[in-house]
Amino acid sequence: MSPRPVLDVLRRHRRAAALGCGSSMLHQTCEALVPVAIGLAVDRAVATGDVHAVVLSVAGVLLLFAVLSSAGTFAFWVIDRAEFAEAHHLRTAVARAVLRDPAALGDRQVGDALSVATSDTRHAAEALGLVSFLASGCFGLLVAAVVLLRIDVALGLGLLVAVPLLVLGLQALAPRLEARVHDRQRTAGLAAAVAADLLAGLRPLRGFGGVPEAVRRYHRASSLSRRAAVGAAGATSVVVGVSTLATGAVLVATAAVAGTFVARGRLDVGEFVTVVGMASFLADPVRTISHCVQQLAVSRAGARRVAELLRPGAPRRPLEDSPSPAHVPVPVPTVPGEVLGVVTTDTATADAVTAAFAAVPGALVEPSHTVLLGQTLADALASGPVPAGRGVPLAAALEAAAAPTDLDLALHDGGTNVSGGQRQRIGLARALAADRELLVLRDPTTALDAVTEDRVAAGLRDLRAGAGTTVLVTSSPLLLSRCDRVVLLGPGGRHATGTHAGLLDDPDYAAAVAR
Repeated sequence: MSPRPVLDVLRRHRRAAALGCGSSMLHQTCEALVPVAIGLAVDRAVATGDVHAVVLSVAGVLLLFAVLSSAGTFAFWVIDRAEFAEAHHLRTAVARAVLRDPAALGDRQVGDALSVATSDTRHAAEALGLVSFLASGCFGLLVAAVVLLRIDVALGLGLLVAVPLLVLGLQALAPRLEARVHDRQRTAGLAAAVAADLLAGLRPLRGFGGVPEAVRRYHRASSLSRRAAVGAAGATSVVVGVSTLATGAVLVATAAVAGTFVARGRLDVGEFVTVVGMASFLADPVRTISHCVQQLAVSRAGARRVAELLRPGAPRRPLEDSPSPAHVPVPVPTVPGEVLGVVTTDTATADAVTAAFAAVPGALVEPSHTVLLGQTLADALASGPVPAGRGVPLAAALEAAAAPTDLDLALHDGGTNVSGGQRQRIGLARALAADRELLVLRDPTTALDAVTEDRVAAGLRDLRAGAGTTVLVTSSPLLLSRCDRVVLLGPGGRHATGTHAGLLDDPDYAAAVAR
């Protein structure tokens, strides 16, 4: 998104914004003309007692209300549809940015990113409706001013001076409100992030007695969020209070001046009815304007947070040109159909190798930290459509990974109710069932005992041998002993290739796989 993210939202939905704005303007115009129609009916029908004029007046008012309601309904339909589409677009963009490059999160915690993807994207999309209704409110005031100018220049000029001053005054409050709302959104995201982290680590927290400290940290984050919310509510109250007071002042002043003019004979009965009705009508566009000014501050704050997450960072250099400590000059070459083991002497090298393979089109990378999505085991194992000509029966994948086979097994909060070993085996089964031509597994058995690990190593070898290229970035001797080939990426860019048994004589290799 550009530095003006709200404008991006409007550009993406130009047609819907134009239709919604035009329809809402028509709606406001018809509302502004209702007092005029009633005034004319009083002058030409009620005062004269002409039955034909009464019938025409009633028909005219009914037609005006029919157009009014139809235009309003169409405006809401168009704008709501565009807002839902834009919110979905922004949520998808945020999810895509984070999934493609977790570094896009920067220093944000997961809970804060979730707040951006849900609350802030919705607020940003609401700018479509707010801009349309703000324009229609201003247009309604303009129509009212024209009508009043035709009735009496003094009344019209008074409104033309008072209303812009009112709107400018309300707009002057918007930056303060926007800052408070942005702070509220930010602190709410941080509180959600702390809560998510604590829930994810609840078991170890209980194990080493860290629950009191966890509660203290969440209380601190929640208190910051509460204070920010109170500050935002206070700023909102100021805007609402000022707008309500200003609305009341406009109504009272208009009614008082119109009553004075009637007493002096400058207005007849129909014009008086029109002026009084117009004074009552003015409350609606004034409230609309004040509400839109207030909520646009919220939308700008939300849109800015979305834009900050989506703003691209500095371009990254290819792996082979990187001077990082990984010392991997080229991605490790593979042979179709083989099971390849990759052993590294430091984490940075393992990260670089994993990233290099992840960049290969069609590759599936299963990280060491397994995340299970869904409410049951069946949901967690669903990996989407299998490429044409490929496919592994789910039962075979579960057997190879020594994973639970009860597909109705309930999973809570990403699988926090199952052990780390079970979660790892379920993730491995999911990857095997996806049956990709290139499968990269990063430390897939770190949470397993030796017996289970040996069983998984055998099942993995049997299922994947010849079915596709499998890369195991690991230091597990049980896995490496079943690889067709093992590549050691040692310190200083040193490479060694062979079998697990053959490389055990290499001191660097022996140190890397020693347990």
